[in-house]
Amino acid sequence: MTAIGIYGSAGRMGRAIVDAIEAIGGTLAGGVDAGDDPLPLARQADVLVDFSAQSALESHLHAARAARTPIVIGTTGLTTAHQAAIDDAASDIAILQTGNTSLGVTLLSLLVRDAAARLGPDWDIEIVEMHHRDKVDAPSGTAILLGEMAAAGRSTTLGEVRVDGRAGLTGVRSEGTIGVSSLRGGSVVGDHSVVFATDGERIELIHRADDRSIFARGAVKAAHWLVDQSPGRYRMEDVLGL
Repeated sequence: MTAIGIYGSAGRMGRAIVDAIEAIGGTLAGGVDAGDDPLPLARQADVLVDFSAQSALESHLHAARAARTPIVIGTTGLTTAHQAAIDDAASDIAILQTGNTSLGVTLLSLLVRDAAARLGPDWDIEIVEMHHRDKVDAPSGTAILLGEMAAAGRSTTLGEVRVDGRAGLTGVRSEGTIGVSSLRGGSVVGDHSVVFATDGERIELIHRADDRSIFARGAVKAAHWLVDQSPGRYRMEDVLGL
């Protein structure tokens, strides 16, 4: 049985992943949190799952790489420097990094990419996400993921076309841009809407997360899949064979 180690085990997602492992009769290698040495767990586990903090990612990657242990990274709010560090570590170990481990969101992201590719430039794209009042990063990792997939469908990158939180006198909307807006409040686990709008009609693709366990189950599924992969960088759609 694959032994899964958790970085960020005391957090909301960490606790949910423990429950998900127990629900399937899986094996928990252990967990560490801020201030703990991540290397012993990396050596003990068959695969690691990281839902901790951006500031801890570098040390977790170093530990995983030193132990040659695959790692699923679900931590959000990552910078380009973080992504470069993941790219570098993926030369030695298998890494799956995603803004969302939900299987439903994974399918949604592919629908968004296909819709963006098939609809013409006269269709505007706007992404709206809402999370609980305690979420500290915005936009969410899922919103960024959906934006990246929409941009890929139009053969560009999100960095080239992204517009955040429109306010004030914004002027005429530039063709080809992808708007991203964030809402925070209450106990919302995670709502994401991708709106394709043109003259006279509109398409809305929506995913609503009612329970954090959906992300935990997806993370555990990804961990079991990743343990058998060669060094490299992977996404959730690889887990589903998409």
